[in-house]
Amino acid sequence: MTAVNASRNFFGLALLAAVFALSLAAIRPAGAASEPEQLVDKSRLTIEALLGDPEMPELKKYLATAKGVLIFPQLVKGGFIIGGEGGSGVFLVKGKDGSWSPPAFYTLAAGSIGLQIGGQVSQVVLTVMNDGAVDAVLKSQFKLGADASVAVGPVGGGIEASTTTNLGLDVYAFSKSMGLFGGGALEGAAIIKRETWNGAYYGGQPTPRDIVIGRKVANPKADALRAALPR
Repeated sequence: MTAVNASRNFFGLALLAAVFALSLAAIRPAGAASEPEQLVDKSRLTIEALLGDPEMPELKKYLATAKGVLIFPQLVKGGFIIGGEGGSGVFLVKGKDGSWSPPAFYTLAAGSIGLQIGGQVSQVVLTVMNDGAVDAVLKSQFKLGADASVAVGPVGGGIEASTTTNLGLDVYAFSKSMGLFGGGALEGAAIIKRETWNGAYYGGQPTPRDIVIGRKVANPKADALRAALPR
């Protein structure tokens, strides 16, 4: 076998091995939780952690009077001149009996250009305080105001007000952050529904309104998250 042929065989085998490795990585082990299932469980852990945080004594009170809640277990923020922020989360609505709905899946996405540098990962809870704000989230993508930065400190938490398109101070953000981000607030953060995840988690094609208002679908794997929220 010539050196050229040996080299070709070596690279061919290496390519096959790489393809095989990628194929194995793409296969989810039997019984492993799906991404939506993992997100629901992480959302439960997030709400439990923030409710137990001594730096956030107001969170339980706000949740008790809230009409809805958005939970983002991992919101990533960073940039150098051009900034970005994003992460997946869930939206739940409180019924007239005080019980929390099953979760609908959403993504938060934002970007800005300005004098900024750094990186940050945050656990974020947005309490939605009235029916009008809940409806605004469900009608279309929900945009936070320019001053609605959820990065309220590199260590602790706090409260900041945001506005919907037609209401006043109706959303409050509680954030637990790791890392440090220098720069102004990211403007125009959009909270966008994840239709494919809603379908994967519940089956069919339920809308967020079907899930959180009509409660036309259910998944027992979300019961622990619902029970973790104050009524």
